[in-house]
Amino acid sequence: MTVPVRSTRFVIMRSSIVSLIAFSGSLFQSSSWASPVKAQNEIRASWPYGPLVTSGRDIKNTQGGNVVYAGANWPGHGEVMIPDGLRYQSIETIVSKIKSTGMNAIRLTYAIQMIDEIYANNGQDTTVKESFTNALGSTNGPKVYAQFLANNPSFNDSTTRLQVFDAVAAECLKQQVFVHLDNHMSEAAWCCSTTDGNAWFGDTYYNVDNWVRGLTYMANHGKNWPALTSMSLRNELRSPDDNSSLESSSYNWRDWYTNIKKGTSAINSANPDVLIFLSGLDFDTYVTPIVQGTALTPSTGTFSTADFSGYTDKLVLEIHNYQNSATSCSSLQSSLYSSGFQAQNASDSKAVNVFPVMLTEFGFDMTGSAYQGTYATCIASYLSAQKAGWFIWVIAGSYYIRSGTQDYDETWGLLTHDWSDWRSPAYISSGLEPLAQATAQG
Repeated sequence: MTVPVRSTRFVIMRSSIVSLIAFSGSLFQSSSWASPVKAQNEIRASWPYGPLVTSGRDIKNTQGGNVVYAGANWPGHGEVMIPDGLRYQSIETIVSKIKSTGMNAIRLTYAIQMIDEIYANNGQDTTVKESFTNALGSTNGPKVYAQFLANNPSFNDSTTRLQVFDAVAAECLKQQVFVHLDNHMSEAAWCCSTTDGNAWFGDTYYNVDNWVRGLTYMANHGKNWPALTSMSLRNELRSPDDNSSLESSSYNWRDWYTNIKKGTSAINSANPDVLIFLSGLDFDTYVTPIVQGTALTPSTGTFSTADFSGYTDKLVLEIHNYQNSATSCSSLQSSLYSSGFQAQNASDSKAVNVFPVMLTEFGFDMTGSAYQGTYATCIASYLSAQKAGWFIWVIAGSYYIRSGTQDYDETWGLLTHDWSDWRSPAYISSGLEPLAQATAQG
């Protein structure tokens, strides 16, 4: 398949593993901004009525109701390693803006580097104050940090990066917004390209043992977040084009399967309550071999739920789509179906494995009329008809830093540069709100 627009869109865009899991699950526990974990029976008796499980193509809560995410991506994987936007607005304000549209979920991204640094620092997380300076420099870092404090006065100089994530999760619980935690990168930086060293298992910055350790750590830490209902394994796996040896020997479905079994085991062992999202190849644009049960080449083996014994009802498929230049809605919807949504159709004889499927990334420029075009309207129509979950890219009106540019303006952002208002009110009222109303459940 061709590399999707996502890779360039912003330019125009798990003996050893077992011991490692045990080590990361018991040694370092970061302090938490959130309250101690609620008694399990209390959590089950209140929203989000978890733990969630899958049943065929659906996700169910403990009340037997369907849960469908309708949400936005909230980046926190950049160099500062905290959720973006807090220099301009409070956590409460941002979550309230999301909730006001009828959306009920966020895809909250993070970098494995954050956990690596906690381990390197004897279990202590870096303060936000220090992280701003490290990422933005000795002049701009303190200035932006002061803005962060002004808009979020409950924080102080001792607040750590993970405590900010804790506070986001706590506010999401308060406003009944599901949290899906997404490992976006290993190195904290803008994503994604095939030459950024984060593309594939074993790439320059993608140490598989550290990745498994990081997933374990965040899954365990997430026990403090009642709103946390799901986690991803990795965002947009892709060909490591700057490592020809790795690309030729390992970029394939066989090695994908070997590694995702490590990742799913790590998450489920640390936190058996969360759903686990499986993403595909080529910037997560297709998961067809999983759905159709075809050979995981170059192996002749196939995807088997038996390999996920004990948590087969925790697996969800995710794909991304950025076919922004689409001119035929029928072709686009056919592509969505064959790339992954076929898994939701138990009556299709080719759908050997039935799963819930989510479109965890799609998006377009918010500064013009793209929301009226074939791509945006067709995606919305398809998701509504399928009653499928989704996360639009992106809530962010700007980033602390992106690709070396500080205070980077995000024209694909739902919010304006200072995160205070909608960048395209017309899209919100005529596109996003109807989509949320047609899909959000739970």
